[in-house]
Amino acid sequence: MVKAGIVGATGIVGQQFLVALKGHPWIGIAALAASERSAGRSYKEAITDAQSGALRWFCQEPPVEEVMSMPVQNAAEMDASALDIVFSAVESDQAKILEPKFAKDRAVISTASAFRYDEDVPILIPGINSGHAELIDVQRKSRGWKGFITPIPNCTTTGLAITLKPIYESFGVNAVIMTSMQALSGAGRSPGVIGLDILDNVIPFIAGEEAKVQRETQKILGNFAGNSVSPARFNVSCTCTRVNVREGHTESVFVSTQKTCGADDVARAMREYVGSPVDIELPSAPRHMIIVHEDPFRPQPRLDRDAEDGMATVVGRIRKDNVLKNGIKYVLVSHNTKMGAAKGAVLVAELLIRDGYIS
Repeated sequence: MVKAGIVGATGIVGQQFLVALKGHPWIGIAALAASERSAGRSYKEAITDAQSGALRWFCQEPPVEEVMSMPVQNAAEMDASALDIVFSAVESDQAKILEPKFAKDRAVISTASAFRYDEDVPILIPGINSGHAELIDVQRKSRGWKGFITPIPNCTTTGLAITLKPIYESFGVNAVIMTSMQALSGAGRSPGVIGLDILDNVIPFIAGEEAKVQRETQKILGNFAGNSVSPARFNVSCTCTRVNVREGHTESVFVSTQKTCGADDVARAMREYVGSPVDIELPSAPRHMIIVHEDPFRPQPRLDRDAEDGMATVVGRIRKDNVLKNGIKYVLVSHNTKMGAAKGAVLVAELLIRDGYIS
């Protein structure tokens, strides 16, 4: 059994890791870490509200009882010597400090953006760009580490990159235009008056989101050429908004393809896309990376976000577009707190265990 520690274990994403790893056949939870305020307490004590006595548990799944008595360490001082993997669920400013400390000797799989854009750091989606894992060898050599850092993409990037992959492979891509309607859970937990901002409203701006999606999509779909990834040679333009949906990001996507193709051609390419057959066999992998609906009222986040336990990207309304050259347009729904967060990171860990990067 591979031993894992979770840094940021008391937060929303940290709790998602606990759910994703419960009963995992390959990976066991061996350590929990959080802020100095939580250190030295049991996990149950650390997430118990001092005034009400209620558990501050944010997942829709029930609390993971197996970890409630585990001690919480100070993340800045966590002993990782007995660990094989560190799952990082902290914000980027903390990640910049903490993750390199662990990566000197351990595998670090992160949900933060801190190192996504470094040339020797892969952004992995198993089944989409699994071959980019070879960049880990470059990273280890250039930094003198025994371990490594590999982050997952921004949750908004994930569904877009997955659905573009079969289009890119089959027909080529000239340009992509996307508008996202992103779930509340992607912003963390906003109590009180701040949370009321979204009621009867759409927030038309998410700081930093659009640049992340544009850059990450090109890197994920780029070509690994031995020592680096050459970004995919098409432009991505997007507008990212926040809407009053609990979970599941919806995206409206317009693609200009290099080869002429029809809606049926794109639907077929998406349905038939499986990535590497061996990637489907990973414990957390969906049987179908992309599910395509014919019903024009699908996908909807409430109906489709939990497809294949939140690991499949669901697509509908595939149509020709008459404005773009060789234009195709469609709508997707991707689960931002499962495939787009902790469970997607666990899937990356499974890939790296299978391929020998984590032993």
